[in-house]
Amino acid sequence: MTSAQSTEPLTYPFEAEKLNLAPLYAQLRHEEPLAWVQLPYGEPGWLATRYEDARLVLGDPRFSRAEAVGRDAPRVRPYAPGPGTISTFDPPEHSRLRRLVTKAFTVRQIDRLRPRVQQISDDLVDAIRADGASADLVEDFALPLPITVICELLGVPFEDRADFRLWSEAFLSTTKYTLEEIKGYRALLRDYMAGLAEQRRTAPQDDLLSSLVAARENDDRLSEDELLSLSEAILIAGHETTATQLGNFLYVLLTQPDHLAALRADLSLVPQAVEELLRFTPLGSGSMQPRYALEDVEMGGVTVRAGEPVVVAINSANRDEGVFTDSDQLDLRRREATHLGFGHGPHHCLGAPLARMELQIALRTLLERLPGLRLADTERDVEWKVGVSTRGVRRLPVTWDAPVTTTGLRP
Repeated sequence: MTSAQSTEPLTYPFEAEKLNLAPLYAQLRHEEPLAWVQLPYGEPGWLATRYEDARLVLGDPRFSRAEAVGRDAPRVRPYAPGPGTISTFDPPEHSRLRRLVTKAFTVRQIDRLRPRVQQISDDLVDAIRADGASADLVEDFALPLPITVICELLGVPFEDRADFRLWSEAFLSTTKYTLEEIKGYRALLRDYMAGLAEQRRTAPQDDLLSSLVAARENDDRLSEDELLSLSEAILIAGHETTATQLGNFLYVLLTQPDHLAALRADLSLVPQAVEELLRFTPLGSGSMQPRYALEDVEMGGVTVRAGEPVVVAINSANRDEGVFTDSDQLDLRRREATHLGFGHGPHHCLGAPLARMELQIALRTLLERLPGLRLADTERDVEWKVGVSTRGVRRLPVTWDAPVTTTGLRP
């Protein structure tokens, strides 16, 4: 076993176009599954690229997120999360905050939301079809669907979406905004959520924000900073990641027409296809939250010393050929190990049931109601996000087969 390398660390994230993965991931999985890397900001650390090691770091209590607070932690964004956010807590503090919102994201509660999510999806498609036989599936569908859902669930006015979309983008910025701009937009988001929380104190509603305010005021189960940080995290994660992945899923399917045709021919495959697309499609440009070893841990052929950070390459772990057959190929009928698209362990994505349901309804609705759905022109017209930590489509122009009309009959 070796410890931290004295040689120059690899520069990370690895460069790749669109939704491709850098070939270096596969090389590292075979030759150096734990590699010493330098992210754009912070101290160097270990990069876990294999599925087994990723699950270990994500789920083992010997690795801590809380230890990153106050350190110059490895990161792709210019700022480090401060104390008081759910992403920087370890159990039991993390468990305390998570319990306050878990009931809103149970499978049973998500099932109750299905009719509303279906209605929102249908309304969006109605508007798309009314405008003609072309659309931008990002702006016209992938974004407004999860934004509407999370606004109604949390209790945020939908008409403010332009503001919090901007603030969310700044939150996820790697190079698009300066550090001062990011701090300014984060302050605006904090003031906005504080204003909504104050409204709920005087006029509670049937929404998640009111429940969090009640937990703050009545039971003193969270601080004011925790209340606002948790609300911000739900708002951002509740729309940004789902919207990005939905756009990415559509791009993958539209550029692999055989898979699109197979899914259209058998819509019962949609839930399984969503899981495979979550495995296959990268979301982040690199690893996000580092974990620090609380003691020496042997893994991946090295000894991670106490106090050393480890970042997990989820995208690489989901392509581990030792776990997934033909791992670089999309297989909508795949039934193998559970992917890590929603993470693993205590920080497994709280909104995973909601995201799954939204993605399933979205794909099924588009395939059912937009026959012959395809790219409007060529792949060159697809635009991509730049300068943010989520890799994704920014503009996805599409067209479909218009309904055939007969004189004297309604289409």
